[in-house]
Amino acid sequence: MKRRNLLRYLGVSALTAASTGLAIQSKGFAQTPNAVSVRWLGHTCFLITGNGKRILINPFRTLGCTAKYRVPKVESDLVMISSQLLDEGAVEVVSGNPRLLYEPGDYQVLDLRVRGIPIDHDRIGGKRFGTNIAWQWSQSNINFMHLGGAAAPLSIEQRILAGRPDVLFVPVGGGPKAYTAEEAKQAVTTLNPRMVIPTHYRTEAADPNACDITPLEPFLELMQGTPVRRANSDTISLRSSDLPKEGMVIQVMSYKF
Repeated sequence: MKRRNLLRYLGVSALTAASTGLAIQSKGFAQTPNAVSVRWLGHTCFLITGNGKRILINPFRTLGCTAKYRVPKVESDLVMISSQLLDEGAVEVVSGNPRLLYEPGDYQVLDLRVRGIPIDHDRIGGKRFGTNIAWQWSQSNINFMHLGGAAAPLSIEQRILAGRPDVLFVPVGGGPKAYTAEEAKQAVTTLNPRMVIPTHYRTEAADPNACDITPLEPFLELMQGTPVRRANSDTISLRSSDLPKEGMVIQVMSYKF
């Protein structure tokens, strides 16, 4: 695996960016103050842009369930991957020379405090697919949490570390290494976010002979009663004030094939 400018979690203390030259000037985009752009690049891959920082989560190779998505070759300042599996850890497809986080721990990077929380990547104690990293950080006054390809129920310790996210990216399509719709609903109920963005579900990108995950609809059916917003784009702009003051909303993104 290609590991460029790797930041490695050491002990229990946060890494200090000041001594390692992590200040990066982001160019090529403009943001409304206190707004953040969320762009879906397919599967569990998102580009989060705000406060002069571009964060890419879970770049993938195009095969199996991601076969007909475009390669997520975009510029970013920081890449966070949930595992080294090809559908969420293909760092070699990333443009430029971003920083990379791939292990659990607490980090201080790009003036952001980032936490990686380990969760089993399967339902047999990580024996098949190892450990998944759920990433948590705050950007433009919004607390984000990306569960990656979590498959195991959240433990008490994991719940405490996670707190209550403002925006939760949760896998919903099942298969052997991510939540089913029922398991995703349980995770959402446990974490009680203000906004849920479903990920890791079957779309027309899937190779019909090599994809073992289900579509989005079963999750939405289980979440009846929760408002659903549907974007006509792969990108939305968010401010903290856009999020529900009470309850939660499900945000469904679109992908232009």
